[in-house]
Amino acid sequence: MMEKVEKPVAEAVVRWRTPDEGGRHSGPPTAPVYMATAVFVQGDDSEVQPGWPASADQLSILLQKTGQLDERRWRYLVGFLAPELARPHLKPGAELLVLEGPRVVGSAQLSAVIEQGG
Repeated sequence: MMEKVEKPVAEAVVRWRTPDEGGRHSGPPTAPVYMATAVFVQGDDSEVQPGWPASADQLSILLQKTGQLDERRWRYLVGFLAPELARPHLKPGAELLVLEGPRVVGSAQLSAVIEQGG
């Protein structure tokens, strides 16, 4: 089990969907670092890609909880297994859908981008 995101690229607020909305039946994840897949929302993706978001280019996302706003909205450090693929989309306000298989379990909005030193 991963204990922390070693090289976070952003901070985000994630709103976890309820089971009635198709979210996790066990509630928001409790692992120190939650690993899933995610897709960046790019305009009206759902109108142009059949089966979206499951058919979209998915990235492996790492989420490390840093705080809780309420029962469903939590703050996270965000990392990716292939950060170079995510970097073109990283900007404050960018939205992602967090997936478990083809099912959307949460939505994330980036609040800050963390610049990486070179």
